[in-house]
Amino acid sequence: MITQRTLLFSFVFLPWVLSSLEQPFSFEEDTLFHDDARATEKEAADFPPADLPDDPFGNPAVGESSDLPTCLLCVCLTGSVYCEEVVPDMTSVPALPKETSYLYARYNKIKKITAKDFADILTLKRIDLTGNVITEIEDGAFSKLNQLEELTLAENRLVKLPMLPQKLSSFNANYNRLRTKGVKANIFKKLNKLEYLYLANNELEAVPQLPESLRIVHLQNNNITTISDETFCKGNTTHYIREKMNEIRLDGNPVGLAQYPNSFICLKSLPLGRYY
Repeated sequence: MITQRTLLFSFVFLPWVLSSLEQPFSFEEDTLFHDDARATEKEAADFPPADLPDDPFGNPAVGESSDLPTCLLCVCLTGSVYCEEVVPDMTSVPALPKETSYLYARYNKIKKITAKDFADILTLKRIDLTGNVITEIEDGAFSKLNQLEELTLAENRLVKLPMLPQKLSSFNANYNRLRTKGVKANIFKKLNKLEYLYLANNELEAVPQLPESLRIVHLQNNNITTISDETFCKGNTTHYIREKMNEIRLDGNPVGLAQYPNSFICLKSLPLGRYY
């Protein structure tokens, strides 16, 4: 029968004896361990890790000190980039993925369009920059965009326009500060695919030259004071009919349309405006 003394030895003294047989962790070993750790940290500082590879979607590598990639600030879907009301404020056109076809950068703080912004994005078909604070567009900013069909610059602060791409079918510059001297005489005349032209709520003094392809033109709320027989029709012939033109808005201008009855003889419907 096991005595109480035997039990006391087994539970109290035996573990103490066994632990005393183990090699103790010396002060020297502890110091050496910390010295090795500090050396490892120094080596890591002297030899930083290799640069991380770029993201497969074309965004800069994680950890790069540059600004946030476009597709972290915006929503990037296949061929489309949506940068609307970006926080923090977006003050310039972001770097776009190479295959971008549609850019929506509405209601930001973009101030200027440079010739480099779209120089390498030749696949663009639609650009919408509504509601920014754009005051200047450099010459040639859109010159390489041979596939661009729709361009919207509404609600900005433009006083003049650059030359526009030849394939445009829709151009919208409503609510700017455009004056006739800031719009080249033939800027729209050469655009033989242009169907929709919106220049309402500007400061234009005259109707610009219009291409035959136009279906709708909005010029309401400008400073247009006069028109001529050549503005919409061909004054030297009464046989000419402007088949495609469906809607002309001249309301909100100081021009009295009743003074120019021969100016509308080629149209299928009279322009909207003041006739009294």
